[in-house]
Amino acid sequence: MHRSPAARLRLAALAAAPCLALAACGGGGSAVDGSPTAAASPGGSSAPTGSASAGAAPGSTPGEPSGSPVAVADPEHAVPDPGPLRDPLLPADLLVYAQEPLSDEVVDRVEALPGVEAVERLSIGQVAVEDQVLDVAVVDPASYRRFTPVNSAQLTDIWTRVAGGELAILPGLGKRLQDEAGYLRLGNAEDAPQLHIGAYAPQVPQVDAVVNETWRDELGMPEGNALLVSTGMTAPQAVQGKVDRAVGGEASVQALDVVARFGLDPDVQQTAYLTGGSVAEAVGTFSYRVLGGGRIQPDAGWVAANIRTEVVPILGRVTCHRVMLPQFRAALAEIVSRGLADEIVPGQYAGCYYPRFIAGSTQLSLHSWGIAFDVNVPGNLRGTVGDIDRDVVAIFQKWGFAWGGDWSYTDPMHFELARLVEPR
Repeated sequence: MHRSPAARLRLAALAAAPCLALAACGGGGSAVDGSPTAAASPGGSSAPTGSASAGAAPGSTPGEPSGSPVAVADPEHAVPDPGPLRDPLLPADLLVYAQEPLSDEVVDRVEALPGVEAVERLSIGQVAVEDQVLDVAVVDPASYRRFTPVNSAQLTDIWTRVAGGELAILPGLGKRLQDEAGYLRLGNAEDAPQLHIGAYAPQVPQVDAVVNETWRDELGMPEGNALLVSTGMTAPQAVQGKVDRAVGGEASVQALDVVARFGLDPDVQQTAYLTGGSVAEAVGTFSYRVLGGGRIQPDAGWVAANIRTEVVPILGRVTCHRVMLPQFRAALAEIVSRGLADEIVPGQYAGCYYPRFIAGSTQLSLHSWGIAFDVNVPGNLRGTVGDIDRDVVAIFQKWGFAWGGDWSYTDPMHFELARLVEPR
């Protein structure tokens, strides 16, 4: 068995982890009886639980359980409470990720490989939230937690809240994107599900937020299209090639230690699976490779099938997704017919299809699908009210576009396709 010094140190840390976590958390299992975990949020719901390193919600202390039972926030989306963690923690070493559900045969082959300590099946998809795309995983909170960092795995309140139908999300994202009542809409469509944020909690690399299995159908995710792999005392690099051969081209295999250090592995083909309604279904799924400078290279076949350059009113030639172009053209034509053409400055149009990550992150921009565009850039910068004409905004919204000026951190230059509208 191939064991690197790093692997031995990693396992030694995991062996010590339960003591560290219990010291930070006080042991903290909890039952559900209807009392909130922490201080009430502005909207009246219980505030999110904080993990040891994440920073707690207002009124709570980082790393400490509340001492009071956690209420089931959403009984219709509840699964059994996992209770305190009793199984050993596992390093999250590899992520197998496919566009379609992984077959039982593939999972069995991976699990049987020498050097594979354990596997965990989950579903992963990209969900549009404001101007970015979050990697959301549908998990079994009882078993997935073993793969998360110790300060998440050992804090039982986090997983009780996920089991109760709430969302656990990376601290920085949750605090920035949640509304005043502590909810987050997963998707930009008007009927996209809104989930209460139950916990700010570190996750495995390449996962931004997790929910339990009851949300999978509402989010439009494939069942079991991803697999976490722990290699235990074996160096992940010694196992990655075997896993790659075992999946036989059915999926990509990402080394999560590389993700933790560098963001994404440029040598591995990634998957972009947009979920959350008719728009996500229409625009399709693509694989891509990571380029320099925050850019990506989508699969050439997907680009050829979906990205078009056409002439539209006011702006002239634009390059966007074929699904968006009819609505974009219809909205611009109505702007012209209403005598508002001068309210859009062609020279201040910043484009539509631009395959890239959000600056400073590995979260895809909706420009990567060609379903977002920016207009009148200089007078409509982030965090401002913006000077774009509100009648123009209303016309774009009528034609199915969400406006960045409505977001908690405004982006009034930005519009993105939120629902399908058929021009007549």
